[in-house]
Amino acid sequence: MDRQYAPDMLLDFLAECFNNPEYFVDHVFGWGEGELAGHNGPDIWQRETLQAIGEELKKGAALDAALRIAIASGHGIGKTALVAWIILWAMSTRPNLAGVVTANTAPQLSDKTWRELSVWHKRLLHKAWFEWTATKFYQIDNPETWFVAARAWTKERSEAFAGLHAKYVLVIYDEASAIDEKIWEVSEGAMTTSGAMWLVFGNPTRNTGKFHGCFHAQRHRWIHRQIDSRSARMANQKQILEWINDYGEDSDFVRIRVRGIFPRAGSNQLIPGDLVEQAAKRSPEPSTYLHAARIIGVDVARSKEGDQSVLIRRQGLHASGLRKWRGLDTMTYAGIIAEEIEAWKPDRVFIDMGGIGAGVFDRLVQLGYHNTVTGVDFGGSAGDSKLHKNKRTQMWCLMGDWLITGAIPPDSELMQDLPAPEYGFTGDSSQIYLEKKEDMKKRGLSSPDCGDALALTFAMPVAPADWQRESNTREERYDPRDY
Repeated sequence: MDRQYAPDMLLDFLAECFNNPEYFVDHVFGWGEGELAGHNGPDIWQRETLQAIGEELKKGAALDAALRIAIASGHGIGKTALVAWIILWAMSTRPNLAGVVTANTAPQLSDKTWRELSVWHKRLLHKAWFEWTATKFYQIDNPETWFVAARAWTKERSEAFAGLHAKYVLVIYDEASAIDEKIWEVSEGAMTTSGAMWLVFGNPTRNTGKFHGCFHAQRHRWIHRQIDSRSARMANQKQILEWINDYGEDSDFVRIRVRGIFPRAGSNQLIPGDLVEQAAKRSPEPSTYLHAARIIGVDVARSKEGDQSVLIRRQGLHASGLRKWRGLDTMTYAGIIAEEIEAWKPDRVFIDMGGIGAGVFDRLVQLGYHNTVTGVDFGGSAGDSKLHKNKRTQMWCLMGDWLITGAIPPDSELMQDLPAPEYGFTGDSSQIYLEKKEDMKKRGLSSPDCGDALALTFAMPVAPADWQRESNTREERYDPRDY
């Protein structure tokens, strides 16, 4: 269609697009021009999805019953762009549409999903019809009745997803695996409206829950597709190859992040968030931990891109003394740790040897703390190599077990770090591995520096020194199994 149009021609064109989102996307964005120079239209998987929506609409699926589409995919395939196109198509072809979009987290919704909508709105042939704000995309003449709203979800306020009463209803989930089942149940109520459309997208991170059900127990209710990142034009094929080499073709990480299929494990979150919250609320009696060894974990920043160095103390069931620094040099870090050693008299200090950590360790040895400090290689061999892929995985697994009864300081960064890394199994399903820091950053998360510091206190069992066992502040007992 010519980008120079008369109003009546535009209305005729949009009427033709009512059941044809593919035709809409092909003609409203100026492919091959300006910012889209070199781009000739949707990727194959995007086009096939748009075609599937159109075919179902032409059969009447969304006239007598809700249209339900579920897309499970690997990483970086362009699904957020597809979400934006579907919103723009639905808003352009369905007068007084009422819609809601949510994502697994508020940052995902605002920084990725909603931002992508603003990008494609600016490229839209008839962009003057609509206005975009941080929370609402609406038709300028009918802002209260013709809109799609961006709503961050909480299960305590699930009613925010109810009440979409209109002739045309659109509900979209981005990163649907992590959206609480209560929100799914409320959204289900909106699907009783004739002409309603419900589309859910995401990485298949869990083999339980509502998103998993779209491809299994409830698959008869959903049009469902699983997209391998290797087949997508936009995906970073070099990064994908690195993941396959690092984790294995049939590992859970590659199944989720590349192949778009569900993991073998019940959940790929190693440490549940509720376990962390409970640990932050505990205040153990001193008699339950004063007999144990005093251990310090030090995670030294590996880069200047927002990472921080972290030190934490742990004595048996009690973790405390969390300290953080940014941008200091090796000598300064070593001096701070030396002061900590003199002040607290730990039995052992475990230091991450990655990056400048090796320099910090060497300096402490020069200062005479060779009997106190121990370097730890995160990528080194685990104590049980048949169970854990590397030392870091082993330490995090031990920490997860400890959190069942242990106590941590109620620090917001530590509480965010502990549930953040995902895990999976290598191809033969025997070894568990923890997600790398670099891969966490690629999905928009911070390096879990506080979590790594605490995990370092589980590098190996530590016995309290003789003078400590004799101290009247500690009990005369020691369990060698006590980390």
